[in-house]
Amino acid sequence: MPSDAEAASRRRVQALSAHVAGGNAADASQGAPDPRVRLTPGGGPGSLTVIDNRTGSRYEIPVREGGYVPASAFKAITAGGDGGGLRVFDPGYVNTAPCKSKICFIDGDKGILRYRGYPIEELAEKSSYLETAFALVYGDLPDAPQLREWEQTIMRHSALPVPVIAALEALPHDAHPMGVILAGLNALSTFHPEQNPALQGGNVYRSHAAQDKQIVRIIGKMTTLAAHAYHRNTGRTPAPPNQKLGYAENFLYMLDAGLDPNHKPNARLAKAMDVMFLLHAEHEMNCSTAAARHLASSGVDVYSAVAGAVGALYGPLHGGANEAVLKMLSRIGSVENIPRFLEGVKNKKEKMFGFGHRVYKNFDPRASVIRNVAEEVFELVGRDPLIDVAIALEKAARQDEYFVKRNLYPNVDFYSGLVYRALGFPPEFFTVLFAVPRAAGYLAHWRESLTDPDVKIMRPQQIYEGVWLRSYPTIDSRPPCRGEDRMWNVAPSNASRRRLAGETVEMAASHYHGYDGGSDSPSGLANRLASVHLDAGQAQRLSSPAFSAGVVAGDATSGVDALTGVTGK
Repeated sequence: MPSDAEAASRRRVQALSAHVAGGNAADASQGAPDPRVRLTPGGGPGSLTVIDNRTGSRYEIPVREGGYVPASAFKAITAGGDGGGLRVFDPGYVNTAPCKSKICFIDGDKGILRYRGYPIEELAEKSSYLETAFALVYGDLPDAPQLREWEQTIMRHSALPVPVIAALEALPHDAHPMGVILAGLNALSTFHPEQNPALQGGNVYRSHAAQDKQIVRIIGKMTTLAAHAYHRNTGRTPAPPNQKLGYAENFLYMLDAGLDPNHKPNARLAKAMDVMFLLHAEHEMNCSTAAARHLASSGVDVYSAVAGAVGALYGPLHGGANEAVLKMLSRIGSVENIPRFLEGVKNKKEKMFGFGHRVYKNFDPRASVIRNVAEEVFELVGRDPLIDVAIALEKAARQDEYFVKRNLYPNVDFYSGLVYRALGFPPEFFTVLFAVPRAAGYLAHWRESLTDPDVKIMRPQQIYEGVWLRSYPTIDSRPPCRGEDRMWNVAPSNASRRRLAGETVEMAASHYHGYDGGSDSPSGLANRLASVHLDAGQAQRLSSPAFSAGVVAGDATSGVDALTGVTGK
C-alpha cells in the first residue's frame, strides 16, 4: 500500500499532468502517460537467475532500483580453473556505468538531452550559459539574486595571475591552442596551494567554500585562457577581461578589443556564442567527463582533474570532429556533387563526418538548435556557401534508405564548425570552444563525486593475455627482440647529427698520445681523424638504423653522448 505522502505526490502529478495536457483532466485520470514522470529504468528492481552451463550451478544476481546489475555480483560465479570469478569485458565502456548521477540525462533512441531535467531546447531558447552552468553545478536554476551574484563572482575571477600569463607567453607561437589551455590549467593549480589536497590533506574539499572558490575560478578563467591561446598564434596580446560584460561577450571583447577599452562586441554574435557554450556545457559520461571523474577519484586537485579532462577532449576522436566535417564539406564543394559523395560513402570510398553518434540513434537535439544559430550568424557576417551544401547533404541523407536504416542523423558537430568558421575562428581553435563551456560539466561531476557514497578510486580490471611465467636470462644469453614490439627507428635530428660530428672529432683526436685538445690546426685534425678507427661497439651504434635513418627536425639532443661513447661532456 502506498503511504499517504506517496498518494499525495501522485495526486499532485496527476493534477500537473492535466495542466500540461491543456487542462484535460479526463486524459490524466484515464492513465495517459505523464511526460514529467520517468518510466521505471530497466524495468525496475528484481533479480536474474543465472545457470552456469559449465558447472550446472545456479546464481541469483540482483537487479537494483535504477535498472542496473552490480558488476561485483558476477565475481561469485566460478568454475574451477584459477578460482577467479567472472569479469565483465566492456572495451570502451559501452554498457558500463561507473557512477550514479543527477546531472544529465540522455535518451539516444528518442533524441532527448536534459540538464538537471531541463530540456536542452528550452534552455537554449530561454536561458544563458552561466545560468545553465549554475543549474548543472548546484542542481536547480538560480533565482534573480543568486544569478546576479553567480555572474558577478565568476567575472570577478576572470583575470589570470601574471606568472601564468608569462608561462603561456613562453610557449611556441605556433603551439596548438589546446596545449596552451592545458598549460594554463596546470599552471593555475600551482597558484592555489590552499586548495591542493596534496598539501592540505584529503578533506580540504569538504568545505563548501573551498569547492565554490575553485568552481568560480575555473569557469571565470577558461575564457581568458582561451583568449591567450587564440592570440598566442596571432602574435597579439588579448585585452584584459572586462568584468562589466557578460560571459560570452567578454570572451569576444578579449579577442577583439586590443587597446580599445570602449570596444563593444556585437550583441547578437555574443548571444550566438553564448548559445553555443550552453549546448556544449555537459553531455553525461563521455570520454572527457569520465576522465574528470576518474582523476577526481584519486583525490587530486580540481585543476588537475579538469586539465586531464581537457586533455581527453584534445583527442580528435572526441573534440575534433567538427573540423573533420568542415574538411568533408569543402571536399564535396557544391550541392551537385552530393549524390556522388553519398555513393562513395555507401561503397566505403568516402567517410561521412557529423552523422551518427555513439549515444544518439535519432536526431541530436543540439544539431537543430545550432542550425538556427548558424542562420543568425550568417545574417550578420555573411553566408558561408558550405551551409547550403550541409543542408542539402542532411536532406539527402535523411531521405536515403541506406542512412535511415543505420540511424545516421546529424550530430552537434555537423553545423558547429560552420558557425565557428563564420565567427572567424581557425579550425584548430574549435576544440577550445568545446573545452571552455564543458568546464561547467566537468566541475558539476567533480562536485557530485565529492559526496557520492559509492565513490572509490577507479581501478578497472583487465583480461591478461600475456606470457604467463618465464625466467630472467643473462643479457649475453638473450636473443634479439624480434617482431614489431621493439624499438625500431628513432631518427636523430640535424642538430643531433651536428653535435655527433663534433664529438666524434674530439673522441677520435683523444686516441692520439699527447693530444691536448688545442695543438692541432683544424685541417691537421681532419687529416688525422681520417685514420682513426672506432671500436666495434661505436661503429655499430653509428651505423644503426636509428642513426642512418632519415632526419626528424627538432629532436632533443639528450642521450647523444651514449650513442658515440663519449662521456663527461
